[in-house]
Amino acid sequence: MSTEDRARVANIFDVARLAGVSHQTVSRVVNNLPNVRPATRQRVEDAIKQLRYRPSTAARSLVTRRSRTIGLITTGSPDYGPSSTLIGFNEAARKARYLVSITSMLEADSASMRQSVDLLLSQNVEGLVLIAAHRGALEAIQGIDLGVPLVAVESSGRLGFHSVSIDQYQGAYDATMHLIELGHREIVHLAGPDHSMDATERVRGWRAALSEHGLVAREPLVGDWSPASGYRVGQQLARAGGFTGIFAGNDQMALGAMHALGQAGVSIPGDVSVIGFDDIPEAEHFSPPLTTIRQDFSELGRTVMSTLLELILDGTLEEAPHPAPQLVARESTGPLSLRS
Repeated sequence: MSTEDRARVANIFDVARLAGVSHQTVSRVVNNLPNVRPATRQRVEDAIKQLRYRPSTAARSLVTRRSRTIGLITTGSPDYGPSSTLIGFNEAARKARYLVSITSMLEADSASMRQSVDLLLSQNVEGLVLIAAHRGALEAIQGIDLGVPLVAVESSGRLGFHSVSIDQYQGAYDATMHLIELGHREIVHLAGPDHSMDATERVRGWRAALSEHGLVAREPLVGDWSPASGYRVGQQLARAGGFTGIFAGNDQMALGAMHALGQAGVSIPGDVSVIGFDDIPEAEHFSPPLTTIRQDFSELGRTVMSTLLELILDGTLEEAPHPAPQLVARESTGPLSLRS
């Protein structure tokens, strides 16, 4: 360090630069706030000693004042589930008298994630929520020293995160079991995209239910959550035949598949039973009304908020909740004996 640098009074940014962390992390160490890794805290304290940094009393007072602001990061396209969860979370935050600052990205690469995190931390948020549509979002944020609590809405149960989600595995298991209990033995799965953690969990649940009953799991047919992809797969299935049940990874793909099957003269549920996932508002108005797995996204949003508040106020969390979804039986599924 030069003589000129030593003569200048060090500031918080000098400490952050020397310690290799953000200035928000330095602030948390200086004010003895939780959620800073021990090794990171030690690096900051060493930099403070080396630079003889002395924070001002006024600055510390400003930092320790609660901002009542939460940062929310959403990734991927605005599909029904994530969008509904966001609305539920915003409502829960409003009732708790917190403001929510939102940043969104289609592709969750490391650079975009760091930019979003830095933007939110600069607003002195008390905590962060990540709605992670893809595995890449978790990988992108995992290497960032946040300095505030983080709750991730993701279904993989990945270690290192406080994760909250609806139990996708159980929902898929229940959907498949519904078809099995109706007598179906050849059950195909129209899955969501490979990068989706929810889609992966739904494939696991489908396979598990079939395996328990000694049934063969065909290779899943993959869509992109859209009705158009369901329609394309439905056309393929209509030509191939050899099945009596379809478990679609979401209601939109189920709609597309039903459209294609109907055009091919396949009766639902007389020839083929179809079950979806999500219970979008339109599901009960499909023709026929769609049997599906209902996810309570409003409740999920409230659970995310209560989980984050527990971390902000107490700094600890016993176990993040993973509530099970609910089967909603309608006319798109029926006993195997209904086949003509």
